[in-house]
Amino acid sequence: MLLERIVSAGLAHYSYLVGDKNLALVIDPKRDVDEYVRMADEAGMRIAFVLETHRNEDYFVGSMELAARTGAEVWHADGQWDYQYGHAVTAGQRWKVGRLEIEALATPGHTPGSMSYLLRDPAEIPWMLFCGDALFAGEVGRIDLLGGDLAAENAGQLYESLFSRILPLGDEVILCPAHGSGSVCGESIAERLWTSIGIERKHNARLQAGSKEQFVAFILQSQPDRPPYFRRMEKVNLEGRPLLGALSSPRPLDARSFLALFEKHNAQILDTRQELAYAAAHVPGSQSIWLDGLASFAGWFLSYDRPILLVGEGNLVENISVILLRLGFDDIAGFLAGGMLSWHMSGLESDSIRTQTVQELCRQLDEGERVWILDVRFDSELAREGRIENSQHIPITAIAERMHEVPRDREVVIFCGSGMRSMVAASYLKAQGWKRLCVVLGGMAGWRSIKCPLKR
Repeated sequence: MLLERIVSAGLAHYSYLVGDKNLALVIDPKRDVDEYVRMADEAGMRIAFVLETHRNEDYFVGSMELAARTGAEVWHADGQWDYQYGHAVTAGQRWKVGRLEIEALATPGHTPGSMSYLLRDPAEIPWMLFCGDALFAGEVGRIDLLGGDLAAENAGQLYESLFSRILPLGDEVILCPAHGSGSVCGESIAERLWTSIGIERKHNARLQAGSKEQFVAFILQSQPDRPPYFRRMEKVNLEGRPLLGALSSPRPLDARSFLALFEKHNAQILDTRQELAYAAAHVPGSQSIWLDGLASFAGWFLSYDRPILLVGEGNLVENISVILLRLGFDDIAGFLAGGMLSWHMSGLESDSIRTQTVQELCRQLDEGERVWILDVRFDSELAREGRIENSQHIPITAIAERMHEVPRDREVVIFCGSGMRSMVAASYLKAQGWKRLCVVLGGMAGWRSIKCPLKR
């Protein structure tokens, strides 16, 4: 028997490989499918089926790539939409892999045709539920993807799916959601790596609602921001395009060739180094997104319409390109060979961003200096942690649409939880023409450590 959960780092996306005897299936595959093929081959199994729980919004699904590699049948949910590949799943449909059986359960709400898949063991005991984005550890699926006008209706459907179809399966059934903590598909997914219906029934705050009306009102109170790249993912995941060799490594470019490509093709430069390295010296006009934050923020700050040039550290270029490809950024034109050292050795100019410590900012405020502080944390962080008095708040994901609120005629001191998102915001503003920017190192973590005052 084979049962593997495959985690896509950064995206907090979970896919699953299930097999028995000589057959296997994959649920919600990522775009780079080598791992599934290798695991099944090592177990002596053929991947016969690919099942999708819903039309995915946050990553490029790999169903057609896997089908092209293995000959597997692809079955997609949300049959009401115009898919250009595979077959539409119907509720009650079953698949056999060896002694195991999987049954499709209709669990709409996150999307109108979302499906969950109930796995029964060889004794036909309900064992696991692959629930897609219907239910997570500590959270439920978002209901805003079809627009605000339908959010209440979707929340009502999700209530019926959870309370009438999933919870009655029994507390002992293991839940296998499509995402874990850190995903943009849920506001506060818990860090439980594995969970069950019983654990969620008892500890998931969303499931404590006493009625459908209370549940809907609770869900509508707060929904996370919707990344702009979701629209593109919704489109390409109806088309199901295979990779067609797009996973080849980006080509190395010397500094002069890198600059020439940037100027000729109006390319965008992505720098994934840590905030201190970027602050000290970076290619003018580049966008800073640190590597561990790339999956979360690339869709907010990068364009699909322009080629991407990479600046990174060490031998991480392939890791960077894989994350981008999972998000549908295929046009990676190359990377700066030798990094910023080669850039400077070629005699090219670099730019920098001023930084300061929390002690320095606290001293300025204590001495009565007028400091324009831009806090780019999320609303939930402000509510939980407090804020610096008189600071201005624009969440990092709203910078592009609200940058007109940021003054250009005075220094802007940018503040977040640690300094990482502050550098993302600073690099974006600098590329748009802001000149007097300063990033606070350590952010709220450092501020609290030295007991500077906070406003609740």
